[in-house]
Amino acid sequence: MGNSYESLTVEVSDHVAQVTLIGPGKGNAMGPAFWAELPVAFEALDADPDVRAIVLTGSGRNFSYGLDVAAMGNTLGPIMADGALAKPRSDFHKHLKGMQHTVTAVADCRTPVIASIHGWCIGGGVDLIAAVDVRYASADAKFSVREVKLAIVADIGSLARLPLILSDGHLRELALTGKDIDAARAERIGLVNDVFDDAEASLAAAHATAKEIAANPPLVVQGIKDVLDEQRTAQVSASLRYVAAWNSAFLPSKDLTEGISAMFEKRAPDFQGE
Repeated sequence: MGNSYESLTVEVSDHVAQVTLIGPGKGNAMGPAFWAELPVAFEALDADPDVRAIVLTGSGRNFSYGLDVAAMGNTLGPIMADGALAKPRSDFHKHLKGMQHTVTAVADCRTPVIASIHGWCIGGGVDLIAAVDVRYASADAKFSVREVKLAIVADIGSLARLPLILSDGHLRELALTGKDIDAARAERIGLVNDVFDDAEASLAAAHATAKEIAANPPLVVQGIKDVLDEQRTAQVSASLRYVAAWNSAFLPSKDLTEGISAMFEKRAPDFQGE
C-alpha cells in the first residue's frame, strides 16, 4: 500500500499497519486533506486481509493540534454570516456529517486500532482517539477537549464516544472547562490505557499490542470488535445526528467570532452570550 496521501503515511509490515498523521498543517492539524483521506485509508486497510491490526500516531512533536481552523474557514464562513438562512446551514450540516464520517470510519473499522499519543492532542485529536480501541501515551502527552474555548459544541465525536470511555464527572469537567490535562491524569481517569517514558516507548508498546492482536485468529478478533461495538453503535450514531443538527442551528454566534479571533490574536476571549 503506497503513501499517496497528503495528510498521512501508511506502512504495513507483518500484518500490522502504521498510520502516521503528517499535517500538512502545523502540529498535524486537521485540514481538508485529513478529512478527505483518513476514511479512504482506513477503509482500504480494513479491506486488506493481510492487515490484522493498525497503529495510529502523529509525526513530529505532537499527535495533533486538532481542527485546522484557518484551512477549514470555507466550512465555517458561510454559516457565520449575518442572517444565514437554510441553504448555508444545510451546507454546513452536510460538511459536518462528512467530517463525522471521517472519524466514524476509524470507529467502524473491523481491524483493531491502537493509538500512540505524544505531545498535544487537542479537540479533533481527542475526537480521533475516542474512536480507536486502545490508547497509549508518552509522559509528555497533553489532552484538551478545547472546543468550548472557541464557543463550539464538540461535534465530531468526543461528546458521543467519551461517555463510553470516561466517567460522567470527568468528561463533563473536561468538556465544560476546555482545560488541558497531562498524561498522568489521562491515565488516572481512563482516557489512556498506559503511559510510557517517551514517544518511542509508547509507539513500541502500541506495536507490541498490535502484534499480540495480529497473532490471534483474525475472524474472531473482528467478531469481538463487532459484538463490543453493537452495544454502542446506536447510541453514538444518535448523538452524532443530534449534535450535527444542534450546531447547524445554534453554532453561529458573536461568541464564535470572538473565540476564533482570540485564538488567532493569542489573547483571552471575552464572551458575551450572544
